[in-house]
Amino acid sequence: MSLSVQFLSLLAMIGTGIGAGVFMDLIGTGVDATGKRSIIRKYAVPLEVIGWILIGCASFYVLFIVRDGAWRMYDPVAQICGLLLYASVFHRPFRFLGRILNMLIIKPIWFIISLVAKIISQVFKLLVKITRILLTPFIYLYNKVSESLFKSDEI
Repeated sequence: MSLSVQFLSLLAMIGTGIGAGVFMDLIGTGVDATGKRSIIRKYAVPLEVIGWILIGCASFYVLFIVRDGAWRMYDPVAQICGLLLYASVFHRPFRFLGRILNMLIIKPIWFIISLVAKIISQVFKLLVKITRILLTPFIYLYNKVSESLFKSDEI
């Protein structure tokens, strides 16, 4: 294995460490943004475990692409260096990017989805009210007729 391939694989492992930091920070931020009684907060530990498993699978996939799955002793060190690099250098820019994406993409989409849901709900409520208003005379007549038909003459 040439020196350039080893350097490329080292950079790839540092990149997976940075990616792991981003992903785990995303999970932690998402859990912190939920309410105290949220189901997401209740299952925060299993979510983090699943996150770490996914990070491990993704790291091995990158290792498989770069070096056909050959593992070296410096790979975990490179990943830890990537995690520390994310924590020290890339934490703020990624958080800033996340806030921008949240404001420009996620919040408008969520607003549109909730607006459509509210419109559908209001239309359904309006249809129910119209149906009630139209059926009110028939219900009144039914109640009057049923009282006279099923009334017992014995007293």
